[in-house]
Amino acid sequence: MADNKEFQRQAERINSLVKSVNELRDATARTTALELLQEVMSLHASVLDRMLDIASKAGDPGLALIEKYTQDPLISGLLVLYDLHPENLEVRLARALDSVRPSLQSQGADVELIEFRDGVVNLRLTKKSNGCASSTANLKTAVEQAIYEAAPEVAAIVTEGASPQAASGFVPLAKLQGAA
Repeated sequence: MADNKEFQRQAERINSLVKSVNELRDATARTTALELLQEVMSLHASVLDRMLDIASKAGDPGLALIEKYTQDPLISGLLVLYDLHPENLEVRLARALDSVRPSLQSQGADVELIEFRDGVVNLRLTKKSNGCASSTANLKTAVEQAIYEAAPEVAAIVTEGASPQAASGFVPLAKLQGAA
């Protein structure tokens, strides 16, 4: 079973291959390869949609299964990719922030969602004490990781009240979707 790091490695590899296909000089080969990718994705979307439909019609056990799907970062990300996630973005963002809030609050911090527009999540990170910058950076990283797991379609996160930090190497889903 793939873990998050393996999934990320595979996503980065797919992104790299799609870029290579887009750079092919032979227009017919390029078009054929991209059509193939889109057909495979369309097939996957149809199958996933059918699986969710069957589970939802199975009553409580099926609904419990769908709930487990939405809580698994890999499956949830795939459902987002195919626009099949049963929870809207606002619900997933709120759940992500709620999941890290107890840890933040134990360190005298909190986070607030300001807005989500054009793939960018704007947050406000507040910290009661003037602790070290690395502590704030760690809090920011935890918040970002929770958001990207719950909402991989997010292209960027802007955090007020947090010092800038180097990119994590995470490839947002929006970049993969734009390439396909």
